[in-house]
Amino acid sequence: MDHQQTEGGPPQGGLSHSAVDAITAVVFFAVGVVMMVDNYRIGIAWASDGPESGYFPFHVGMIISLASIAVFVKAMFGKHRNREIFVSWDRFRLVLLVLLPTALYVLLIQLLGIYVASTLFIAAFMRLLGKIGWLKTVLVSVGVNALLFWMFEIQFLVPLPKGPLEALFGY
Repeated sequence: MDHQQTEGGPPQGGLSHSAVDAITAVVFFAVGVVMMVDNYRIGIAWASDGPESGYFPFHVGMIISLASIAVFVKAMFGKHRNREIFVSWDRFRLVLLVLLPTALYVLLIQLLGIYVASTLFIAAFMRLLGKIGWLKTVLVSVGVNALLFWMFEIQFLVPLPKGPLEALFGY
C-alpha cells in the first residue's frame, strides 16, 4: 500500500510485497484452523491401535497455522519488510475482474447447477470483458453447455451438479 515512481509518470500505488505476504498468511492461517477444527472433530488422540484418523492432519494444520503467524508477524513488523510494489492497483483490478466472477461461479454451481452457472459465466465474460454481441454470446454460452450436457449426462452417464432448471426437465 505504498507509492512507487513510474518512468515518466506520477507515483503509482498498489499492494506491497509485505501486504501480500500478510494477506497470504491470514488465508493460510484460516486454512490451518479449518484443518485443526475438522480433524479434531474426527479424532486426534492416540488409540490403542495407533493414531486416530485426524491425528496427522490436525498437526499439519497446526504447523500451517503457526508458520502463518510467523510470516504475518515478519511481514507486518519485521525489520526488513519489503515495501516495494508487488502489484499496482490497475493490475490488481484486472485480477479481481477474473477472480470475483470465478468465485461467484463456484457459488452459483451450488445454487443453480453447473450447466446454468456455466452458461451465465461464459455469457458474462463474453459480454462484459469481450464486448461480444448478444446473438453470438447466447449461441456460444447456451450451445457449449448444451453440448456438455449431452456429452456428460446422456452419452457418458456422468451426473454433474444440477439445479432447479434441470429438475424441470426431469434430470
